[in-house]
Amino acid sequence: MLHIALPDKQVRRLSFYLAMEEYVARHVEAEDCFFMWQVEPSVIFGRNQLIENEVNLDFCRRHHIRMYRRKSGGGCVYADMNNVMFSYVTSEEQVGFTFNRYINMVVMTLHKLGVDASPSGRNDVMIGNRKVSGNAFYKIPGHSIVHGTMLYDTDMLNMAGALTPPTEKLLSKGVQSIHQHIDVLKNHINLGLGEFMEFVLKELCHDELTLTQDDIRQIELLEQEYLSDEFIYGKNPRYTIIKKRRIEGVGEFEARIEVKNGIIKSVNLMGDFFLVGDLDNGLLKKLRNVPLEAGALNHILPDRIDDIILNLMKTDFIDLLTT
Repeated sequence: MLHIALPDKQVRRLSFYLAMEEYVARHVEAEDCFFMWQVEPSVIFGRNQLIENEVNLDFCRRHHIRMYRRKSGGGCVYADMNNVMFSYVTSEEQVGFTFNRYINMVVMTLHKLGVDASPSGRNDVMIGNRKVSGNAFYKIPGHSIVHGTMLYDTDMLNMAGALTPPTEKLLSKGVQSIHQHIDVLKNHINLGLGEFMEFVLKELCHDELTLTQDDIRQIELLEQEYLSDEFIYGKNPRYTIIKKRRIEGVGEFEARIEVKNGIIKSVNLMGDFFLVGDLDNGLLKKLRNVPLEAGALNHILPDRIDDIILNLMKTDFIDLLTT
């Protein structure tokens, strides 16, 4: 696998590394590429998530925690300099295969350090019953991109405060809850964070490409999309009905439906589900000007929609919208 290196040790904004993944996928001729990165305290939420549902905006602003949106699905995560992020770019387009390959690659690397890690659920790496890594993916033409966290010794107070909306739990209970569900790698290995990163690099990569200053300039141009308010905060969709549900093995959903005289005018679908196809043109567009009732939706929708949202059954989607 090819390691993609930067020409300096500068710590950049999280948005830069997201743009770097895209740039590598579009411009580097290699089957498999990998790089690691660290950022100042930041939260990053999934493509289809509503920021106000996932992030304590006041806490983040008070504590100078930056907020970013990514193009992959999945849930909201917190990152800081005591945490390392992995990026894997591959020419393999079969999403399930790519994602499983990446997760197993991470698990096997931890095994070589004596860590009893295992894959779990849709996207996690666990030590025992606690999560040490969460991951997400998306596709561009010709490539798949997988990225994820590796919690080495992250700031649990910031994590609880940033990801806990103020109406839900007191901060102290949020920290307590996080400790029950999340582990840090520092508890299981004798390596410092820098040594761990060196080990991963030697284990996974056997070649290296250092990007040029011209590459950096082009990445910074791509980065501007990730920094726009429209991309980060999204447009406020019009709606008359909100439907919320968790679908096991698929994720959390919030459907905001604009309805007039019983006819769907638009649907905006948000949540931590994983996209594997075109949501807007491949699914939501079909719902426009269709009666909001199960029979009409069953007639208009294709039999399979799990090629758009991973593991989602047609019947579950119709139930979400109509019940």
